[in-house]
Amino acid sequence: MDIVIRRAAPDEYPALGEITAQAYLEDGLLDFGESDEYLGELRNVARRAAAAEVLVAVAGDALLGGVAFVSSGGPMADIARSGEAEIRMLAVAREARGRGAGEALVRACLDRARATAGCTAVVLSTQRTMRTAHRIYERLGFVRTPERDWNPLPQLDDITLLAYQLTL
Repeated sequence: MDIVIRRAAPDEYPALGEITAQAYLEDGLLDFGESDEYLGELRNVARRAAAAEVLVAVAGDALLGGVAFVSSGGPMADIARSGEAEIRMLAVAREARGRGAGEALVRACLDRARATAGCTAVVLSTQRTMRTAHRIYERLGFVRTPERDWNPLPQLDDITLLAYQLTL
């Protein structure tokens, strides 16, 4: 069945929030597991949708995953500068992985960035252990920008997010 990328509907927010939270939990991406404060952010799709375009990948009636596209440094941007869009919180349900949903979501973000007046690049942050995502990003033309690596929790020395950029 074909994968369709479209804007998330409000009635899908709870399911997408849970897919995102479970992807991070199951992949061991949250340092504090179920008690990690970021888990609430991952589940809060309504908040993301108020500040960014939330896209979903669906196949038939099945919700496969989602991503937040932040155009030109919107309020959800972590590292985007003026003229840059940002990809945030890419997640695909474990049972849907390997079908191309993640890559399709990233491609949809790139299409939106290219259609955004004045947007010259797309940036994102990723954890060191997200190797499958790294392969997608690199295959699509993103390059590492280590000078933009950053720590979202400065009080913890061992958390560094890797930055990637694709110049449009």
